[in-house]
Amino acid sequence: MHQTTYHRASSLSEAVKLLNDADDGKYVAGGQTLIPTMKQRLAAPSDLVDLRHIADLKGIEISGDKVKIGAAATHAEVAEDKALAKACPAISHLATHIGDPHVRHMGTIGGSIANNDPAADYPAALLALNATVHTNKREISADDFFVDLFETALEDDEIITAVSFTLPEKAGYAKFPNPASRYALTGVFVAKRADGVRAAVTGAGENGVFRADPIEQALASSFDASALDGITIPADSLMTDIHASAEYRANLVAVMAKRAVQAANG
Repeated sequence: MHQTTYHRASSLSEAVKLLNDADDGKYVAGGQTLIPTMKQRLAAPSDLVDLRHIADLKGIEISGDKVKIGAAATHAEVAEDKALAKACPAISHLATHIGDPHVRHMGTIGGSIANNDPAADYPAALLALNATVHTNKREISADDFFVDLFETALEDDEIITAVSFTLPEKAGYAKFPNPASRYALTGVFVAKRADGVRAAVTGAGENGVFRADPIEQALASSFDASALDGITIPADSLMTDIHASAEYRANLVAVMAKRAVQAANG
């Protein structure tokens, strides 16, 4: 790796100052994407500002039907929190199947959504749950937060502090994982809410995570897997790569959607 200077921030204000004082600084949380990228010499920040030890970014809170997860919560913490698993088992199930134990104990929910990998799991959950992304500057709806592949609405010095959402009536997640990376070759998160059904797809879209109108419309009248019988997912906006064709992914979206609904209905 190129020479870089490591900083351990103890507060949000200190983190912002450290980044602004750096020539070409980057925030780092779990480092599951940035550090490997640096090792491959695809990134060479002058400074790394570690956010993991900032108290304001930690914790999982459930108050009534409201959930708030600190940006520095690891995937393992999301997976193992008993109150969260009882309130919204779908998101705990999702976190349980991210990567391997090392990734789950180092990677954070804030780092995952900030990176916005097109095959990451959390973006589908936040989009389907109509979540809000909290930063040190503002609140951003999930609909506006995820912009494109590896692109979000975050400004350069903006820090994600938490994500929040209202508990759905039912929710489920199913993914077809890449056997090597455990990233979603295709994943679908469905949520039945008081204001309707939302369904989000990861791992398949040319522009990253997206809402699936055909699934939402089919489930609007009956939140049952049988409502998706014969559903057709257009392949023209899905990606083709070395792992799968767009047509194969279109079929996977339909299959994973059925499994997600079955999981939601228990």
